[in-house]
Amino acid sequence: MNEMLLQVNHLQTNFYTESGVVKAVNDVSFAIREGETVCIVGESGCGKSITALSLMQLIPENGKVEGGEINFAGKNLLDLSKKDIRRLRGNEIGMIFQEPMTSLNPVFTIGEQMIEPIQEHLLLSKKAAYKKAMELITMLGIPNAEKIVNLYPHELSGGMLQRIMIAIALSCNPKLIIADEPTTALDVTIQAQILDLLRDIKKEFNTSMLLITHDLGVVAEMADYVVVMYAGKVVEEGPVLELFKNPQHPYTKGLLKAKPVIGERKDRLYTIAGQVPNLVDLSEACYFADRCEHAMDICRVKQPVLTEMAKGQKTACWLYEDGENQ
Repeated sequence: MNEMLLQVNHLQTNFYTESGVVKAVNDVSFAIREGETVCIVGESGCGKSITALSLMQLIPENGKVEGGEINFAGKNLLDLSKKDIRRLRGNEIGMIFQEPMTSLNPVFTIGEQMIEPIQEHLLLSKKAAYKKAMELITMLGIPNAEKIVNLYPHELSGGMLQRIMIAIALSCNPKLIIADEPTTALDVTIQAQILDLLRDIKKEFNTSMLLITHDLGVVAEMADYVVVMYAGKVVEEGPVLELFKNPQHPYTKGLLKAKPVIGERKDRLYTIAGQVPNLVDLSEACYFADRCEHAMDICRVKQPVLTEMAKGQKTACWLYEDGENQ
């Protein structure tokens, strides 16, 4: 079994707003081994992206990581100085952001933005950094690298910009790549190409990946292990095949039922009734209780904890208090 690369323990990230304290990431734990792809899945607002940004310490100013540990390659990232974190970002951990058009600076060329992390972390000359940038562009299947490095972000398509973001993330040979919704806003053909590219990168460089997505099709294609989040908490996790074949938590079952299936005609797609709870005013009850068709009295007064199930799955649900399906 591969060595453990990242271990997140009881991560707590809060945001301070006029309405109160938002518990965006609420006691989240998971792990990633070398060469493994872990997917965090859940609907919008469940805390997926904030979990990723917390790892990189890139959360907005009104947010704060207030508890837990982020152990990466033997060190707790929350104990590092801002200088050490900056050295680690882009060097040991690369990140592919959700919107490449807004993540790249519109007033600098592609080449200028690519060579910055290369010079910063690999200490190469400007000429050598430009050469490496063009090699990365070519490796990612973009023709005319000499021309591309002199273009500005608005002159490239969304698919090409996402490839550039992947090239920047790869530029310093990181141990871990965090990809936040890497196929959002791309057409299905380009989505498939980007996913193929990420698979090739993982295979060639044995790179670990943390993939943030709401698309269960992407999860099925890419993941080795899946973490399901709801309202800032992990409600289920497990190996991808087991989780798809035998989901345990009612929320996970609802997500899978809501996924359209090719060849099946339905008047309406399945939807999970109700609304996500307000993260400012959370009670001690199970956060999914008001939307769950299996809710019991205990669900409305006490939060369940992750319970070990069969075949490596864990589920936070009172239906499985003893670790067995009751």
